[in-house]
Formats: sequence, C-alpha cells, structure tokens
Amino acid sequence: MVKPYFTNEKEDPEPLVVTVQRRVRFEETDPLGIVWHGRYSSYFEDARAAVGEKYGIGYMDFYRNETVAPLRIFHTDFLLPIGFQEDITIDGILRWSEAARINFEYTIRNSRGEVTTRGYSVQVMLDLNNNLLLIPPRFYEDFLLRWKEGRLR
Repeated sequence: MVKPYFTNEKEDPEPLVVTVQRRVRFEETDPLGIVWHGRYSSYFEDARAAVGEKYGIGYMDFYRNETVAPLRIFHTDFLLPIGFQEDITIDGILRWSEAARINFEYTIRNSRGEVTTRGYSVQVMLDLNNNLLLIPPRFYEDFLLRWKEGRLR
C-alpha cells in the first residue's frame, strides 16, 4: 500500500481516479534512452486534464466560470526509469478538499505494473483579475456537493 500525499477525514468521499494510457515517444527521452525528467509534468498533465474532462472541472470549465486554477505546488518522486516505446499508465487521483484548492496525486506504472513515478500538485483558485479566492466558485461547490452525495458518473 502506497501512502497518499494528502490525508482525508473518515467522512470525506473516496478520491476520484482516472487512468490514462500512453506510449513513450522518442522526443520524450534523453540521450540515455530514458524519459527526461522535465517530461513528467506533461504526463501528470494528461491525467489531470482527463479528470477535469470526465467530471466537468477542466480548464475551460473554470474559465467559463471566470476562474483559473494555476499550480501552486508541484512535486515528483522518481522511483524507476521509463524508456523509449514503453507503455505506461498514469493515474490522476483527485483528493477531497472543501477549500478553494485542488489536490491531485499521480502514479505512473510501466507495462509490468511497477510504480515508476509518483507525485502531487496543488492548484489554487483565482478570479480573472488574479485575486485569490478564499471559497470555491459556485460551479465548483456544486461539483463538490455531487461528489460528496455520490452523484458523479
């Protein structure tokens, strides 16, 4: 069992998980034939975007609601190398928070199911004038309510 980066209270809903599959491209590797460390942020982004699209909280959903959610914290733990043409799966795990922030965890596995990389990010919510929001915007509060009530598909 891998310890989560974020802890939740007993009454909090289960995390939302979306898995993305991809194959490592040549341009993503360094001269040693392993994925260059700077590429991992785009792998995490693939999973983060998939969660947003699935649950209606993607970048454009925020923008349509006059809100942006920039990264505030980004952390990566490199455990095993990933090589050229390797098939990988990326889990994007959205952890519960009632605050005006988004807590994501990420797990990358190779084709053998081994965990190669873990990480997390925290996004804050701003209005379109870059003012920090202290409470989530209405559309995100509605999303949180549906999540807590188990009404997400």
